Amino acid sequence: MPRPVVTYNQMVVRKELSDDEIDRVFHALAAATRRDILRRTIEDEHSVSALARDYDMSFAAVQKHVAVLEAAGLIIKRAEGRERLVRADPAMIARARALLARYEELWRSRIDRLDALLAEPSGGTGRPSPHDPDSTETEGA
Repeated sequence: MPRPVVTYNQMVVRKELSDDEIDRVFHALAAATRRDILRRTIEDEHSVSALARDYDMSFAAVQKHVAVLEAAGLIIKRAEGRERLVRADPAMIARARALLARYEELWRSRIDRLDALLAEPSGGTGRPSPHDPDSTETEGA
């Protein structure tokens, strides 16, 4: 029997994050400082030095946080003269959001199936439960 031919739309496939990209995104979002930097750069573009002024840490530490976000693709850094400006990358944020939406959909469907099983009077076995007071079966019948 011939194998079915599978074709991929590259635009659809590219929307999926690879395992390495997923690891980098979740690692980047694991730190409160990086989440705050991302939040601020969603609202407006900032220089790394301006970002650093608002944290109780060294400029080098903030640069490292920015580098982690950049490696994850969550922010884009560009040079303007001597400054390095950063802004959030809405495309990568959308891809990460889509991944989380798929996880949410998966777990909601599992919970819905569990709810349906628990709502069945027989507990999902197709037989009346021996503990069900509404059961019409009698013992020994």
